[in-house]
Amino acid sequence: MDTTSTFIKSVSKRVWSPTQRPFRVCCQNRETRKGVTAATLEELKERACQALLLPLSVVCLSLVCEDDGTEVESDDFLSTLPDNTMLMALKPGQTWKPQPVRGSIISRDKPRTGKDIARVTFDLYKLNPKDLFGSLSVKATFQGLYSISADFQCLGPKKIVREALRAASMLLQAAGHLLITSASMIRRIIETEIETE
Repeated sequence: MDTTSTFIKSVSKRVWSPTQRPFRVCCQNRETRKGVTAATLEELKERACQALLLPLSVVCLSLVCEDDGTEVESDDFLSTLPDNTMLMALKPGQTWKPQPVRGSIISRDKPRTGKDIARVTFDLYKLNPKDLFGSLSVKATFQGLYSISADFQCLGPKKIVREALRAASMLLQAAGHLLITSASMIRRIIETEIETE
């Protein structure tokens, strides 16, 4: 009788439980990446804790999409995500940060030789997924000894328009002063000529 009830429970569990779907999970620094399967958000959080060796309860863990930081809060939203979606597991107090896109002029696969004069690395990244323009970080190393870096943070669309309007306002103000000054000088020249006649 015990075997029959166990069999009925396992069959009903298979019939009524949602299908297992594959997901990929990573920790906040993106160093550890694991593949897990889960049917519900609760189960996914449990499996993520186990796979990433996180000593947290499921309640404390939050999962966000690794691409844009969208938090997964419900089973309904989880069901809309495609299979093998990369999710980031965040502990309390941790926040999502974008992964910088790395590209360099000199290949990293090339072994360093004494003939290298300089190595320049360009990192293009966005602070916010909704930003129109990204930011650029440039790092240059000369002869392996001296290093210099610069971070060019591009402004958002509103700030760019504001700065352009401010620059246009300053140029128009300077043009106005120039026109007033030249008009007064021309007036003086004309008045002096009229008085001399």
